[in-house]
Amino acid sequence: MEIILVRHTSVDVPRGTCYGQTDVPVRDTFEQEAEVTRQSLEQYLPFDKVFSSPLTRARKLADYCGYPDAETDDRLMEMYMGKWEMQLYDEIQDPHLQEWYNDYMHQPTTDGEAFPDLYDRVARFLDELKGTGYQRVGIFAHGGVLISAGLYAGVYQWEDAWSNLSPFGGHMLIKI
Repeated sequence: MEIILVRHTSVDVPRGTCYGQTDVPVRDTFEQEAEVTRQSLEQYLPFDKVFSSPLTRARKLADYCGYPDAETDDRLMEMYMGKWEMQLYDEIQDPHLQEWYNDYMHQPTTDGEAFPDLYDRVARFLDELKGTGYQRVGIFAHGGVLISAGLYAGVYQWEDAWSNLSPFGGHMLIKI
């Protein structure tokens, strides 16, 4: 099965904001960014099925690309950043922040998730998807979901996974 994972377009929050699962708005450049994404996906069409994170920034891009009925699944949401949601990283006053910076691939955020929690959610979703018989699936989601899917498919190694973060509106193809 081929899965094309699409990261949402840029968001309208100050640079350096920890927004995780907060339902933030997209930038006013959405239509220009979304059109570039829509055109880049044409090479993969048609999709047998399309899924989306329930967060507006992913659903809005799915809708723009022609999939207003994309099936939403909470497992495709970005990592939950707990008490850090909507704070600027540079202003977070939490003694656990440095521990997280030192080992963000394993340490949870305060009252939030650890990256392995996100990975497990995405892996459960992909495990279920394998049994469906679809040949090509589109998924509109978030950077952490794309990284998790790349790890699941063996595209990345854990040590360098985040160096492969797709740009806003970017996509990646995996085979499972």
